[in-house]
Amino acid sequence: MEFNFSLGELSLAAKWFWENAGDNRVFAFHGEMGAGKTTLIQAICREKGVREGMGSPTFSIINEYLAEDGGGTIYHMDLYRLKSTAEAVQAGVEECFYSGYPCFVEWPEKAPGIFPEETTQVRIQILDSSTRQLQIERN
Repeated sequence: MEFNFSLGELSLAAKWFWENAGDNRVFAFHGEMGAGKTTLIQAICREKGVREGMGSPTFSIINEYLAEDGGGTIYHMDLYRLKSTAEAVQAGVEECFYSGYPCFVEWPEKAPGIFPEETTQVRIQILDSSTRQLQIERN
């Protein structure tokens, strides 16, 4: 499944994401640097009621957000700085995966061995300076 959107249509992309995400709780976001993974994940979280405290988890590794609409916890992870799967485990990434709450993970290729089998692969591709393509691949 794919959806093309302009940067001004992030909320539409976030709605489309939730309409097509399925029941999985772990989402691995793939895309080159600057494709907009963090920005898209923030829009996806806003769609579920997260209103405050969102930022890039590049240095913290894991950010935890609370959806104000009663949706509970949402985890946003950025594995870019990690050097191994062991570092991801030490950071608590696996605990988040099995929490039952949605987990959005940037740079999943940094720790491929720890993802649950039912992880949904999400790809964001730059089409031009203001257009992106969002793809969802469910298992």
